[in-house]
Amino acid sequence: MVKFISSSASETENIGKKLAKKLKGTEVIALFGGLGAGKTAFTRGLSEGLGFEDGVSSPTFALVHEYEGKFPIFHFDMYRVTTYDDLYSTGFFDYIGNGILVIEWSENIEGVIPNDAIRITIKPLSENEREITISGVDIE
Repeated sequence: MVKFISSSASETENIGKKLAKKLKGTEVIALFGGLGAGKTAFTRGLSEGLGFEDGVSSPTFALVHEYEGKFPIFHFDMYRVTTYDDLYSTGFFDYIGNGILVIEWSENIEGVIPNDAIRITIKPLSENEREITISGVDIE
């Protein structure tokens, strides 16, 4: 487990870019953190680090956005997912192993997140500062 302190959205994005360098293409990345914590900024950096630079936004209403970079990236928002049927209807299980899954609001589906997932918790320390804890992968 490693911890970073980020003082801005761009620093959070840069941490995402660092993680991108470690990925092989089929990881599940579970993001934990409240509204406005920086989950989408982290995903934006991760996606840019994998070669996707067309803009990343939270898939709140679409539930999943697909991005093409070095590997396929499937960006999920599980904020509105409250039951197994809701989760199943997203097609979530069909995506596993077919690219990198980045899951915002992983708290809502914690029981089905694979054991080998990369887990990232983003905790606001102040208006601009965030503590970002990453486990499941070695990153410096």
